[in-house]
Amino acid sequence: MQQLTLTVNGTKRTLLAKPDATLLDVLRDGFGLCGTKRGCEQGSCGACTVLLDDEPVLSCLTPALRCLDRCVTTIEGLTESGEVAELQRQLVERGGIQCGFCTPGMVVTLHAFLRHNLVPTEDEIRDAISGNLCRCTGYAKIVKAAMIASGLQGERS
Repeated sequence: MQQLTLTVNGTKRTLLAKPDATLLDVLRDGFGLCGTKRGCEQGSCGACTVLLDDEPVLSCLTPALRCLDRCVTTIEGLTESGEVAELQRQLVERGGIQCGFCTPGMVVTLHAFLRHNLVPTEDEIRDAISGNLCRCTGYAKIVKAAMIASGLQGERS
C-alpha cells in the first residue's frame, strides 16, 4: 500500500492505495464517489470518464498512483454550486438519458469538449463522444442537447 494524495472535486484527499489500484477503484471504493460508473473495465465504454487535470481520461485504465498530487473532477464535481449544469439540464429535457448508466461519463466528456470548443459542429460533437457507449438513446438526443447547451440551437425540440 502506498499513500496517495490528490485533489478530488476541489478537495485535497489522501488514502492508502494498492499498487495495482485504478483511479476508478480509488474514486468509488476509497472515496465513495459512485457517480463514476464501473462499466467494461477495459476502456471501451467510457462510463468511467473523469477529468484528470481538466482532460478526460478513462479512470478504469488510469493507475491511481500516477495521479499523485493531481486534480480529478468527477460528475459530482462539475459544478461548484452542486446544481445541475446546463448540459445536464438539456440532456434531461431532450430525452438524452434513458437508463442513465452512460450519463456521467458522457456528461464529463461533453463538458470538457464544450469548454474548449465553443462553436462545435454536430460531427465534432459526435466525434467527441465516440468513446462513450450509449445503448439506449441512439445519440441523436445527446447530440441535440449538447448543441443546445453550447448555444447553437434554440430551445425548440
